Amino acid sequence: MTAFSSRPVRVVVLGGGTAGWMTAAGIARLLPELAQVQLVESEDIGIVGVGEATLPHIRGFVEKLGIDEAAFMKATHATYKLGIDFRDFGRIGESYIHPFGSFGEELNGVGFHHYWLELQRSGMARPLGDYSLAVTAASANRFKPPAQDDSLASTYGYAYQFDATLFGPFMREFGLSIGVERHEGKVVSVDRDGESGDVRALVLDDGRRIEGDLFIDCSGFRSVLLGQELGSDWEDWTHWLPCDRAAAMPCSHATDELRPYTTATAMPAGWRWQIPLQHRMGNGYVFSSAHLGEDEACEAIRAAAEGEPLADPRILRFRPGRRARSWSHNVIGVGLASGFLEPLESTSIYLAQMAITYLIELFPEDGQIDPRDRDEFNRLVDMEYDRVRDFLILHYHATTRDDSEFWNHVRTMTVPDSLAEKMELWRKAGRIEKYSDGLFYDASWIAVYVGQGFLPQQHDVRPALGNPQQLAGAAQNLRSAIEREVAAMPGHRDFLHAEAARLSLAT
Repeated sequence: MTAFSSRPVRVVVLGGGTAGWMTAAGIARLLPELAQVQLVESEDIGIVGVGEATLPHIRGFVEKLGIDEAAFMKATHATYKLGIDFRDFGRIGESYIHPFGSFGEELNGVGFHHYWLELQRSGMARPLGDYSLAVTAASANRFKPPAQDDSLASTYGYAYQFDATLFGPFMREFGLSIGVERHEGKVVSVDRDGESGDVRALVLDDGRRIEGDLFIDCSGFRSVLLGQELGSDWEDWTHWLPCDRAAAMPCSHATDELRPYTTATAMPAGWRWQIPLQHRMGNGYVFSSAHLGEDEACEAIRAAAEGEPLADPRILRFRPGRRARSWSHNVIGVGLASGFLEPLESTSIYLAQMAITYLIELFPEDGQIDPRDRDEFNRLVDMEYDRVRDFLILHYHATTRDDSEFWNHVRTMTVPDSLAEKMELWRKAGRIEKYSDGLFYDASWIAVYVGQGFLPQQHDVRPALGNPQQLAGAAQNLRSAIEREVAAMPGHRDFLHAEAARLSLAT
């Protein structure tokens, strides 16, 4: 990067909510000398959030911004999350947890799952999740932060489950406190340079002009700048991910237990979520409108709710896919303005955070955009979306379910070549495609493959060369160590109460 000019780059963020305030706060905090950040939003325009489950990467973002975790969790009624419990996806009556952590550990360059496959072949294996500290703790409703060393207690991570209607305001307050300038109003027109086509200013409904050098479109599905104004094409992925609606409804907690994980239960036309927050349970039915009507989906989520409904179901409509270019001219799309992938693996906030991270790395310090940086940003964003897309499709495609038109469709459909190659590599050799960038590494893919009954025909031969009894004994020792670690953990609710008490004493 070149030395920056004396005048900071004028960054204008269009849209508040989660993506907008994460973007504004992130740039203001991490590039304080390089950027002057303004945000335009209207209280008359609502946000999509219904209760967000996240991935562990959000912790790094919160930490980089200097936000106290306990204060953030109190403000958003957040809980901790060790993974996602998938029910009835591979076949009805079966479940597995996709953990934020590993299964066992690599030995002599061989992944643990190959040893597990050998034990399973010889009839001596416990369920794969029994060899994961994150899975075992989640199943026991226990939690404590992982150790910061190389011990067994360091082999997992965690994320948050929080109320998205509170997260946006929390980030707004934080952003304002570090210098973000907020403008209330609706955009009625966009002023563009006649020669370059770059955006020069946003014109608001009261006549104000908000000028800038770099514009971040966080206007949600409307995609006011990137989609409507600049015409960045939309790549529709409905043929692979047919769910295009969600019926969302909060309810009270039915028990005193507070699960440290999100639950995803397959339904005849999609799946439904349960997200436990401190003050309520979030519920939703993500479904395909080609296979189920909206009224039927609302009735289904009412019937499935474990506690007392706290509001009527509301319908969210979306299209899975992404923009062909997330950075066009001097406009960058972040969040829903750039793309949308259904919440099956809680990737929405991660994809916004990912775009913010890449933007900060490729930020035009002198205000002059290098086309090479723009191209690299688009390449990285496309790669992230494509890999997440493939992982989501796997949950639908790797199934034996044939009990509804929806499941017959996703089970038999032609998948992207990139996913077909990954599945074939696993099927033939029990191997996971290696890559250094992007989301979802070995343990994630293994969790879904094994959890949904898609086992490989062969695996690494080296585990079969040893003594099978010794291998079984080592696996049992690992299991015993995991059980001891989990037994020493406090309950999830108890840990939350202890953290709240610590915060109260500190303030």
